Formats: sequence, structure tokens, C-alpha cells
Amino acid sequence: MSLARGRGTCRPLRWAASPYTLLDSSASISIHRLRPCLATASRRCIHSSQKRTSTIAEHPIPDPLPPNMAAARAPLSVLSLTMVVRSLATMIVSSSPILLPPSLRIMSLLANSSNPILNPDKNPLLRLFLKKTFYAQFCAGENAGEVHHTISGLKNIGFTGVILCYAKEVVLTKDQAASLGDPTKETKEAIDNEITPWAEGTLETVRLVQPGDYVALKFTGAGSLALGQLKARLSASPTLYKYIDDICQLAQQRGVRLLFDAEQDMLQDGIDDWTIEFARKYNSGVNDPVIYGTYQAYKKCAPEVLSNHLALAQKENFSLGVKLVRGAYLGSDPRHLFHDTKEDTDVCYDKLAASVLTRQWSSSVKGEGVYPPSSLMIASHNAESVRRARAICDAGTAKSDVSFAQLQGMADEVSCELVEAGQVAREKGTKAPALPAYKYLVWGTTGECMKYLLRRAQENKDAVQRTRDSRDAMWTELVRRCKSVVGMA
Repeated sequence: MSLARGRGTCRPLRWAASPYTLLDSSASISIHRLRPCLATASRRCIHSSQKRTSTIAEHPIPDPLPPNMAAARAPLSVLSLTMVVRSLATMIVSSSPILLPPSLRIMSLLANSSNPILNPDKNPLLRLFLKKTFYAQFCAGENAGEVHHTISGLKNIGFTGVILCYAKEVVLTKDQAASLGDPTKETKEAIDNEITPWAEGTLETVRLVQPGDYVALKFTGAGSLALGQLKARLSASPTLYKYIDDICQLAQQRGVRLLFDAEQDMLQDGIDDWTIEFARKYNSGVNDPVIYGTYQAYKKCAPEVLSNHLALAQKENFSLGVKLVRGAYLGSDPRHLFHDTKEDTDVCYDKLAASVLTRQWSSSVKGEGVYPPSSLMIASHNAESVRRARAICDAGTAKSDVSFAQLQGMADEVSCELVEAGQVAREKGTKAPALPAYKYLVWGTTGECMKYLLRRAQENKDAVQRTRDSRDAMWTELVRRCKSVVGMA
């Protein structure tokens, strides 16, 4: 099936900073482990009504936001001292115009070099350094034991759960994309060396998480055949299709939801096609979707793509899972595809979120008739977007299940504010809407995670102000703890 995607024309660049906060990609850290039924209930309790509406509205949000959005306590107090110090060190490097450029060059070399000395999986000293620094900041672990330890830590802090992703992936250059082999021929070599290892790693990822958690899939990890099929907008080859279907079946059986991650633009139409194909099968006739697609608000075509997918869900009676991100491939995709300013991206993101959350058509998300069943993940590091979605929930106008997610090691001040707000509501015994908070994290060997770590570093470079905000928040928390030790806080 082919879905047309709009293409914008190039206009003058006017961005002061990157528009994206990704969960694409896209968790560090733990009240008690929720039972599966409680995890499901927490996502459903925000329903104010089962009534759907076709009313076109612009979803006005209070501005300034309600005062109850302010944290009553220090949200970052839930983090360990080690996490605070490591995060502060990472953000100092990321926000420094002197330290960041050479760090990016080194990480790019490590992520793309075939030299065994520069391969963290073959150089034990390099692996040890990265494992204790950048890897520990952004990743879950290299094996099941390490991953379970990280997930338990997150849930003990108060996070509802995690989004876990197997780190294996491929990011293509233009030359590599042009030299892909015949995507219609499924060879034994491709199956044994590329598809099967990716599938086994992803199946293991589904087994590592608990019911109510999410698993993110990156189809590019399945190798050159998958890349060729996505680029040509072909259906998955028989072996690859069977593996994807096995992954979906296992997730459905275990009460785990799957997020099909967005990737480079040259592959995204194919990813959208595969997302809809499996959503038809596993989201049919239910309100709680197993399959979620990822929608990148920094793309000009995002409202059209989301509108088309909602129309298909409405027509064919399946629920649409929407993971809404700003985007992650600003550095590798054609610039004319993106909004011209960060402000335009922010407006697009908030309008898309409001439409799905309230199940109302708007001037951005266009449609007719009854809005289809949908669930929303606000995957954003932008505190304003998170608070706007919370305001809709607090106003009682949210009709879709909603969850919030940020990347492991990034925007902890946003994540912990959600955790703290939920804890305060429980302590007061109020009937405030649930704010399910998740952290996105990858697992795999240090070498497998290098491309992911490089993207995190590049994102921090482009989102300078947000990185500085995170740095300042960590510094403030460290000062607060020092003062409390000497009785000044």
C-alpha cells in the first residue's frame, strides 16, 4: 500500500536551535514494580468520557499554564548522587563550544571505524572508559543481568516503566544507499548474518521487559535486505516478515507494546507502510494498541501523514498507536523537509498532540466523522509540550490513553517532574489524572551502541538551550544537596 507524503519547498533557514527531542530513536533509574493490571489501569484512568467527537477545534491551552504544574518538591531529588554528577559532567561537555566539537569527532570515529583498536568491543581499555561514562549515562546494559538491574532502578525511583530497544542499527550515507543490492532476493547469507541476529536480539528485548512496558524496533538493524526493501517501499521478504510477526505475537502474548521507530527519510515511507500493515493485524477492533507508529513533528508532512493514518484506522476499524517525537535526523536528511524554525516545529508538535489526546479533528489533523480509537505517547524533552499535554489531562478533556517518555540520561528534570507530580497526587489521595512516565533506553554491546550514543551527542549539540537547561538543573540539584548536608537547606 502506498501512502503519499507531502514535500515542502526550501525556504531560508532561521533556526536558533534544533527542533527535535527524540525518543527515536528513541532511559536512568525506581516506587514499586507495578503489576500488569495496574500498569494498564494507570494508562486508562485519564479517560474523562468514552464519547468521540468530530468537532474541529484548536484545543486552547491555558497560557500561562496552571500554577499546579509547578513542582512542589525538588524533582531531581529522586536521583542518586552518582546519576546527578554523571549527568552534570555529560551536560557540561555537551553545552561547551570548546569541549563538544572534538568529542563529536572522536565519537564519530569510534562509531564508524573498522579499526580493531577503535572498536570498543575489541579494545578492552576503550570499552571500560566508555562503559563507565557515556554508555552508563544513556544505555541499559550489555546482557540480561545488567538490563534488569537498570530497569529495576528506574521503577524503584517511580517511573511507570521503560521503553527498551536493541541497539543494532544502520545509518546510511548516500553512497551506501545507492549501492544496496537487489531488495527482492532473500539470500541465505542475508538471513543468517543480518536478519536472524536482529530478530533474535529483538525477541530477547521483548522477553527482558515486563507487561505494560514498551519495546522499540529499528528495522534498519535487520541489515541490507531490509534497508533495500524499505527504500523501495516493498513488503518485507518472507523470512523477515515471519520474524516481525513472531515479535508482534510475543509482544501481544506478554502484554508488551511495540514502537516502530522512525528513521531516515529515504526509508520512512517504507517504515510507515510496514507499521500500518502490522497495525491492521494486531490493533484490529481494540482500544489498546500493540503497534505504535512514530510521527516526527519537525517534518512538514507530519500532519498529512498522521491524518492519512487516522483515516485508515477509522475506515478499517483498528486503533492507532501514536508515538509523537520532534525528530532525530536533522543532520542526515534533506533540509527542505523540515519546518523552517524551531517555533514552527513546536506549534506542529502541540497541535498534533492535542488532536490525538482529545480525539478532535483540527486544522492540522484533518478528518471527518468519528475520531478512531487512538493512544498517544508524548515522547518529548520539551517541558512546555509535556505541560501542555498535562493541562489537557487536568482539564478532563483527554479521551485517549496517554504516556510520557524521555530518553535515558536526558531531560531528567522533565521526567522527574512527572514522577514527582504522580507521587504527590498519590500522597494527597487526589483523583488527579495518571501521568505514566517512561524512560527510553537501548541495550547491546558498547560497540553496537556507538551510533546511538553519537546521535545523542549530536542532539545535545543542536539543542543547545535545552542542554544548558539540563546542565543548570543538575547543578542546582547538586548545590541543594550540598547545602542540605551542612544544614543550609
